[in-house]
Amino acid sequence: MSLAPVIRRLGLIEYEPTWRAMQRFTEERGASTPDEIWFLEHPPVFTLGVNASRAHLLAPGDIPVVQVDRGGEVTYHGPGQLVVYPLVDLKRAGVAIRDFVTALERAVVDLAAQFGIRAETRRSAPGVYVDGRKLASLGVRVRRGGSYHGLAVNVALDLAPFRRINPCGYQGLEMTQLIELGGPRTVSACARALEPHLLRALGYLPTAQAGARAAAQASAL
Repeated sequence: MSLAPVIRRLGLIEYEPTWRAMQRFTEERGASTPDEIWFLEHPPVFTLGVNASRAHLLAPGDIPVVQVDRGGEVTYHGPGQLVVYPLVDLKRAGVAIRDFVTALERAVVDLAAQFGIRAETRRSAPGVYVDGRKLASLGVRVRRGGSYHGLAVNVALDLAPFRRINPCGYQGLEMTQLIELGGPRTVSACARALEPHLLRALGYLPTAQAGARAAAQASAL
């Protein structure tokens, strides 16, 4: 990657208008449009990927369900979860989708390591896990060479709604979150800590510069 992306911190924002905004950005961007990374939270919502089975939606109750155009199965978003939408021109950067997903996962693994948490990835099941429980979920879409959707990191949220679904299509999959593991305790703190790791993993920052930035962010937490 070359030019630094535009960073947007959008706070708590409804899911569907954000999804439509990502679609518009991807459709309208040109060859010189800077990449953007959006950090935000959503009110409670279940989302299903384009080929997701509704059999994994067990008891949604009063939480809205939205069918979307990302990959993956069903997941939950809610306050206390950091959602990251990297709007990246993968074609311009010469980055394959598998490498892009790996970079997103690596950023979360590096974030966890910063706080002494041993996290890992699984080739067969995208996401980031700690002791078999899922910490972060991924689902992306690429259109016209540009990525949208992205990454959700559990920070400090009510995990009960995950029991109303088979998370990411896996029956009995347990979730975990950073507040229980000794990591950042708020979404804003998590976003600040994750940003340099994400910029490094995506190639916007050299390793040394990203490391210095991560250390500065950690001292401010």
